[in-house]
Amino acid sequence: MTDAANIIAFQGVPGAYSHMACQAVKPEMDVLPCASFEEMILSVQEGRAALAMVPVENSIAGRVADIHHLLPESGLFINGEHFQRVNHQLLAPRGATLDDLREVHSHAQGLAQCRKRLQSLGLQPVIHPDTAGAAKDIAARNDKHVGAIASALAAEIYDLDILVPSAEDAEHNTTRFLVMSRTDVTPPINGDRMKTTMVFTLRSVPAALYKALGGFATNGINLTKLESYIRPGFADHAQFYVDVEGHIEAPDMKLAMEELRFYCQDGEVTILGTYPATLKPAGA
Repeated sequence: MTDAANIIAFQGVPGAYSHMACQAVKPEMDVLPCASFEEMILSVQEGRAALAMVPVENSIAGRVADIHHLLPESGLFINGEHFQRVNHQLLAPRGATLDDLREVHSHAQGLAQCRKRLQSLGLQPVIHPDTAGAAKDIAARNDKHVGAIASALAAEIYDLDILVPSAEDAEHNTTRFLVMSRTDVTPPINGDRMKTTMVFTLRSVPAALYKALGGFATNGINLTKLESYIRPGFADHAQFYVDVEGHIEAPDMKLAMEELRFYCQDGEVTILGTYPATLKPAGA
């Protein structure tokens, strides 16, 4: 029986880019494929996995839908981040050729990111719930007229030919992942570059956001991400998701957080984690 302490969960089926991210960050761990983000988070909450590999944004497609709603209520903490290169391959059953293909299956984003290439080849795009799942399905179907856009790992797992490597239209297609666990493992202040992620809800006062963020400006703390979104059931209050450069225990950060909390509703500042900052790939 596999030890849950050695399992990292991801959303998708084997061969997904999330699976590749798990292999890149924790090659020594076993993986647990999950059908949904909710199931992935639940597997860590219930102790069936030690870590979750959580996609939060893509350099082309933007924010990963729904994930920001799940993180604040999950009770999980961010231990690290990872930038995964998304390198789409045009896959087909063994022995098929480009002349054989008529249609290509993949997730809507995968198809959109390869749109010009597919048009130039005269191939009909067909939307599938996910990239690796499309590869799995066309392998089972074994129809030389039907291909998929997915990863090289999916080609290996499902024994498919790669007809066109690097099939995406734009270079530097990258997804940012957060590695999350039930344990807050905030590293000590040691001079390394750190990043802190938090969510907060403001009090309803004029210029609240401007004033709340003023502490970061006056203390020289750089915000690398600021997004707002409406939580289900709270249409009158936006929640803000923020990444900042710095350690949560640093003196300048403590001063900034005092000002932030003054303009927030009671109990509505949640620190999701302080973790080592990873250098973003060029163009990502």
